[in-house]
Amino acid sequence: MPGTNLTREEARQRARLLTVDAYDIELDLSGAQEGGTFRSVTTVRFDSAEAGASTFIDLVAPTVHEVVLNGTALDPAEVFADSRIALPSLQAGANELRVVADAAYTNTGEGLHRFVDPVDKQAYLYTQFEVPDARRVFTCFEQPDLKATFTFTVKAPAGWTVISNSPTPEPVRGDPQTESGGLWRFAPTPRISTYITALIAGPYHAVHSTWEGEGGRSVPLGLYCRPSLTEFLDADAIFEVTRQGFDWFEEKFDFPYPFAKYDQLFVPEFNAGAMENAGAVTIRDQYVFRSKVTDAAYEVRAETILHELAHMWFGDLVTMEWWNDLWLNESFATYTSIACLAYAPGSRWPHSWTTFANSMKTWAYRQDQLPSTHPIMAEINDLQDVQVNFDGITYAKGASVLKQLVAYVGMDAFFTGVQAYFKRHAWKNTRLTDLLTALEETSGRDLKTWSKKWLETAGINILRPEIETAADGTITSFAVRQEAPALPAGAKGESILRPHRIAVGAYDLQDGKLVRVQRVELDVDGELTAVPELTGVKRPAVVLLNDDDLSYAKVRLDEVSLATVREHLGDFTESLPRALVWASAWDMTRDGELATRDYLELVLSGIGKESDIGVVQSLHRQVKTALELYAAPEWRETGLARWTEATLEHLRAAAPGGDHQLAWARAFAATARTKEQLDLIAGLLGGTETIEGLDVDTELRWSLLERLAATGRADEEAIAAELGRDATAAGERHAATARAARPTAEAKAEAWASVVEAETLTNAVQEAVIGGFSEPDQRELLAPYTQRYFAAVSDVFSSRSHEMAQQIIVGLYPALQVSQDTLDATDAWLAAADPAPALRRMVTECRAGVERALKARAADAAAG
Repeated sequence: MPGTNLTREEARQRARLLTVDAYDIELDLSGAQEGGTFRSVTTVRFDSAEAGASTFIDLVAPTVHEVVLNGTALDPAEVFADSRIALPSLQAGANELRVVADAAYTNTGEGLHRFVDPVDKQAYLYTQFEVPDARRVFTCFEQPDLKATFTFTVKAPAGWTVISNSPTPEPVRGDPQTESGGLWRFAPTPRISTYITALIAGPYHAVHSTWEGEGGRSVPLGLYCRPSLTEFLDADAIFEVTRQGFDWFEEKFDFPYPFAKYDQLFVPEFNAGAMENAGAVTIRDQYVFRSKVTDAAYEVRAETILHELAHMWFGDLVTMEWWNDLWLNESFATYTSIACLAYAPGSRWPHSWTTFANSMKTWAYRQDQLPSTHPIMAEINDLQDVQVNFDGITYAKGASVLKQLVAYVGMDAFFTGVQAYFKRHAWKNTRLTDLLTALEETSGRDLKTWSKKWLETAGINILRPEIETAADGTITSFAVRQEAPALPAGAKGESILRPHRIAVGAYDLQDGKLVRVQRVELDVDGELTAVPELTGVKRPAVVLLNDDDLSYAKVRLDEVSLATVREHLGDFTESLPRALVWASAWDMTRDGELATRDYLELVLSGIGKESDIGVVQSLHRQVKTALELYAAPEWRETGLARWTEATLEHLRAAAPGGDHQLAWARAFAATARTKEQLDLIAGLLGGTETIEGLDVDTELRWSLLERLAATGRADEEAIAAELGRDATAAGERHAATARAARPTAEAKAEAWASVVEAETLTNAVQEAVIGGFSEPDQRELLAPYTQRYFAAVSDVFSSRSHEMAQQIIVGLYPALQVSQDTLDATDAWLAAADPAPALRRMVTECRAGVERALKARAADAAAG
């Protein structure tokens, strides 16, 4: 991949030598409408601990014009190579460096991304710097522990808005006869890390408001999007969630919001969900909903908003020293954002722990069973290590373990410790021990053993109930057995038993509903833990370990409980226990302990009673995955037919205009296969068929058309016509997906060439093409691409940026070719190519998916 791969040891050496004071950065974006390059002038002042020492500073740029160190001009041809400028013979104490370069706009979502809106033909810019991409825009010491102040001066076209970490100043206008632009001179930032600096520029639409705190304190709030999305920007709802977050976080953290303003900018072609730039959060503009979405989508957006707001304290105010503590940033923001949704007064989503259990934790469980599993506190040796570490362990397992820690020390003690941590380390860098020390002080608990077992080891435990009963149904013995399955082949470390804080819930049927009749909370440690509180009572219909989802563990049901939920899973009166049982059933299916056909029947028996729309949509995705990957091939079509018929029945029965109707419409469109089903989709798209209450709006139209394209019922003319109706960036992405999904050899060859052989697609369009290329119903058509994949993957990794390469490596892996041949081809490539660790990790994770699918298919075949 382009750019030198900074190692942790190099970062340590540089941090020992340097203290960085301030950056002055001048950027000339006046030619942004045309693209290409922009002038970047950086002046950085820093101290060196040694006279005569040498180090380097980071820059990715096509051209460096000047390098001046302490008044002495250095030859760029001699000191600049790849992504580093050598800095020889430093002075003891103060040093000053000035670098003049031409940096490049990107279309990959990294560095300074440039996007031209097809609606107004205007350019829109934004930066994305995490992990090492500030160096694509200005010269800097690119590591989180070399904090400094940043002063940006930006030249940009007239009529543009320019936003950075500091409040936006009034621009100084140029001479109207000689210059058409203006100059924005921003005030210096507080001391922050390079990766959370930001610049967003273009003719963005803005909405402004404030958050009013105690004592008359006021924080300006801003929302920004492209003008073509203005009609869809629900600013009041976004501001409402933001203010709830400010209220809750300031109370829980007992530390004032640390920046001068808080802008949220919905930007195009964003690779992640959002990014916590200090005071200038960038968010993917798919969160400005163009069409009807379910409440689950609004909940996900709210969690994203709160996640980034929490980062203003945890990550921006107090920052990890090095990327091995990335999990602290992400897990903390994830835990506190969910907690805010669950507990903040007036929240629309008090059930957010249900969503967490059903989506985030299933992500964590999946990640933790891959060959690449790693401790939450991962060993990060270099930048490539961290770039592939934004995963389900760093986010979801870490947040799950924090939730358990809160249960272990108590919520009050937890937040009191966090308050001490912020006060002690404001504007500084920390390690895990700094947080644990604060929590030990406030809770009185020794967390060293807890930390070693939970944060420094990999893998997942399984908890099973062991219940003995007398003839009359009275429980005579109850214990929780903990298992530590061996780590996957290739994973580092060894599995261990851990201490768990869990609740055990006892549920009985009352008037056809499963109601909790007893709850016992306890510490589980070691292989077998007795629960005497549950002896001497009548055996309940369902025993649920880890009730309330306090711990992080795979949970299994005993035979009696499993038999009950097969008939009554939808009858739990509360959403969280339903979600926990759904998650357990899905995990058993992935592990080959529950046949896909039995999982399908379980879902069909209970999903009609599931009220939580987020859970319903998760089940839709999981059933589709199970049928496409885990079903025995000879039964797969039978299962898909049964599922699709059920989706249509639920669609017709759903309340008109509601979330469930929309979710079932999308589920039906995803797998429709018979002539009659496809005729209905074509009729809905063309207006000759209607379903009461179902609004076939822009996004649903594309879902319907993409299915018609994938089944050969819609050609290029139909796709072009739909794009004519929706001539937007989103429309272009959908059209790219539909074209790649067509079931012809020509369509597949065209899609493959555009992604693998050319390098002209933007990140968002490339992702869309990959999504259409890998159609599950087209396995035979895709089979020849297995060998082409392995022939290309090394070159892709070495020649593309990280984000672009990862899209291709993961997205085009032959995951649908579930066979021993695919495993053998992967193993042969791994042996011959000897790939870099980051590339090896991506490919072995994909391989593990095929291996798991083979095991699950065997289990499904045995059940048949």
